[in-house]
Amino acid sequence: MSATTKQSSWFLTLRPWLISAFVLVGLVLLVQQLAKSSTPEREGRKSAVGADFLVSAAAVTRTDLPVYFNGLGTVTAYNTVTVRSRVDGELVKVLFEEGQEVNAGDLLAQIDPRSFRVALQQAEGAQQRDQAQLQNALIDLERYRGLFAQDSIAKQTLDTQLALVNQYQGTLKANQAAVDQAKLNLQFSEVRAPISGRLGLRKVDVGNLISAGDTTGIVVITQVKPIAVVFSLPEQQLPLIRQQMATGKPLPVVALDRNQNLQLAEGVLTTLDNQIDITTGTLKLRARFDNSDKALFPNQFVNVRLLAQTLTDALVIPANAVQRGTQGSFVYVLDDSDKVHLRNISVGATTGEQLQVLSGLAFGERVVTEGVDRLREDMQVKVAEPAAPAPTAAVPTAANPGSAQ
Repeated sequence: MSATTKQSSWFLTLRPWLISAFVLVGLVLLVQQLAKSSTPEREGRKSAVGADFLVSAAAVTRTDLPVYFNGLGTVTAYNTVTVRSRVDGELVKVLFEEGQEVNAGDLLAQIDPRSFRVALQQAEGAQQRDQAQLQNALIDLERYRGLFAQDSIAKQTLDTQLALVNQYQGTLKANQAAVDQAKLNLQFSEVRAPISGRLGLRKVDVGNLISAGDTTGIVVITQVKPIAVVFSLPEQQLPLIRQQMATGKPLPVVALDRNQNLQLAEGVLTTLDNQIDITTGTLKLRARFDNSDKALFPNQFVNVRLLAQTLTDALVIPANAVQRGTQGSFVYVLDDSDKVHLRNISVGATTGEQLQVLSGLAFGERVVTEGVDRLREDMQVKVAEPAAPAPTAAVPTAANPGSAQ
């Protein structure tokens, strides 16, 4: 075999290895080039999430924190009365306007009183007749006693006369009761308001015959000053409410409209129901409102906010500073050099945008409130300055009507 043939055979044997070596060197050079090109990007991202990353912060403060319980309620009249006639007769007068405010004892309607006057006269006549009979029997009784003392009549005659006097006295008592009943029926012919309140729609017209057995009645009166709101709260909140009520201090209650945008009235909690609803796990409560401006209307739906407790000198932070993870609640705390540190905390009551801190923070420390989603332990950040309040325009007044132009 010639030398040329040997060299060709050797080259063919080594060629796969040479190709693999060249490919490997090319890959190594490519990886190094990519690593060099990605280093500035990583440094840029690190810088962006480092000292140039803006966050907002707030200090841990001490303040009195009110604890509110919110529930859904229904306005309920303290008293609701269906005004009915207590005697039978024709309705001859209606002396009220629908929706009118009335006081207890005001005359509302008149039933024809003539038949009741006649009945009263009959009772009084019977009473007068029996009164005369009693007087005559008493005179005879005195005469019989004198004759019996002279032994002129038998004892039985005296006893019979005495029994007759007692009979007439009993008849007079029955007559007096009949007279009183006739006077009462005559008085009942005038239908008066049993309570103070607001009248509803009239349910009967003049000329109709009404009776004491009618269930519809003449009109309905609802007491709206004061008025009550019945609402429900979860049973977990019951111990704190009972504890506060035991102190004797009234618990303030606020009624809000359906959208919780408008405060309708202020009142106080008066009582609790005597049992918890096992189907919902809630307890009914009743609050009293003076309702002097008539802002609350019976059967109106309202949102109720009960001030259950005021925590004195509580550590408070904004609620949006608190994050929650597998180990519980935590916040990012800023040190003096504006580095962030994760710290677990224990939280208490929450009111609006404020949250009570039970442990884990000290007064005056700063916590991150905005920008917490990309923070890491010991990250250097920049704290944004609080925005200045926007200037307000002058309000026109009668003395200077063009000041706001």
